[in-house]
Amino acid sequence: MENQHIKDTDMDERQLVAIDIGTSKIALTVAKVTGDNVQIIYYRETPSAGIRYSRVINPSKASGAIRQAIATAEEELGTRISDVIVGLPKYDVQQNTAPLDIKRNADTCISQDEINEIKESAMTSYPLDNKDSEILFGAVAQSFGDEDNIQVSENDIIGMAPEKLTCNFKVFIGQKKYVKDMRLAFHNAGDLHIRREYFTPDAIAKAVLYDFELDSGVALVDIGAGVTSVSIYLDNIMRYYSAIPFGGNAITSDIKTECYITETLAENIKLAYGACIPEKLMSLSDKTLLINSNDTLPAKQVTVKYLSEIITARATEIIEAILFRIQESGLADMLRSGIVITGGGANLLNIGNLIKDLSGYNVRTGYPKHIFSAPDKSASGAYDTGASACIGMILMAKTEKIECRITEGTADGAPSAGEKDTRAADARINSIKDEAVDEPSTDRNNGALFPDDGIIRPPKKKKTRNDGGWSIFTKMKEFAKEITDESI
Repeated sequence: MENQHIKDTDMDERQLVAIDIGTSKIALTVAKVTGDNVQIIYYRETPSAGIRYSRVINPSKASGAIRQAIATAEEELGTRISDVIVGLPKYDVQQNTAPLDIKRNADTCISQDEINEIKESAMTSYPLDNKDSEILFGAVAQSFGDEDNIQVSENDIIGMAPEKLTCNFKVFIGQKKYVKDMRLAFHNAGDLHIRREYFTPDAIAKAVLYDFELDSGVALVDIGAGVTSVSIYLDNIMRYYSAIPFGGNAITSDIKTECYITETLAENIKLAYGACIPEKLMSLSDKTLLINSNDTLPAKQVTVKYLSEIITARATEIIEAILFRIQESGLADMLRSGIVITGGGANLLNIGNLIKDLSGYNVRTGYPKHIFSAPDKSASGAYDTGASACIGMILMAKTEKIECRITEGTADGAPSAGEKDTRAADARINSIKDEAVDEPSTDRNNGALFPDDGIIRPPKKKKTRNDGGWSIFTKMKEFAKEITDESI
């Protein structure tokens, strides 16, 4: 019986499985929650397919990549995964400012429960312009007011007894088609049940931001492969969100074009040797990469300085777009904690220094806070910037007491060894990635980044309306050993 494999949510121990689907990778995290303790027992990134701008555009290809990620986790953990929590698309999300007027009994004081009920009802009562094509991702209370006061904080409104309460919300609206395609991809990946869908900015903030940053004003920049998002927090509230449709992949594409090499080779060179601000590389900028893309063409020599110039040019464009969004928010002068960068793109050498030079803000790299444990080697990647979304979803699901169904052991209904092999084979067939791509490796030359001869030879790798009490004032739409193909 299925129920015998599911731990009751009232029990002390629960399990969670979070999947963050991105343009270039699918990150899968498995966690065990015991009381207030969170233990990450598995984290791995695998190549994605059928995904662009963090949204599923080809459910069939995406399902193959998801199935491969699930099969790999199941095989390593010896379990069968049936339930997951996932992140919603980050791009093409519009935000509206919307006051909600409520008449109430002035003989009673406002309680925290009443405020919570108002927040929950906002998600169901907000009138979408087009219910057939739009879906509400989130509604965040900004401030409150009554007949005599405006811009009252949540803490201050509790205990007051107005006859009319005005709640000012920011609502975030996504496209229903992309959510439908995402759900279809998970269904086709083995009939996976999605227990919860998260609009990830708050999840990422929970993973990487500290309370003083949320309170004093901070811009959280998540640099992904296909999308870079900007979330601004002030007084512990998300005040603004926007996303731009380019990220790390744009840098890879520039390297590919300028160096006349394959995209995979360009990506691995970026990961191993990419850096911003060539003038800060000192003597390293004179070193040279020897790139052999195939046997018919002579090897190319590309200096680290030139590579850095390519990267810096594109990174500058991305940063300027980020700063434009921050200025557009109207909160640019209120970011006392500056900018926190996270996501896979935050690992690019000197990217934080470049942002600081161009903006004047203090910048730090946002790694997941050490409020969980990851004792196993298979979960060591959970502390990387690329894991921020997954870790954040795990933390939010923990607070909401969500549990994912994971059956353990073949005797209890988990797949047999043969079934695991079949599932993994099906994943490879349905994925456009015919071969596994290992993580890029770098020859450190016994601790030295570059060999003494000056030639770097990287090693071979194996609107306004009034409806239902809502009055919307504004509507914003968001828009050297040789490097060879065979070594990748």
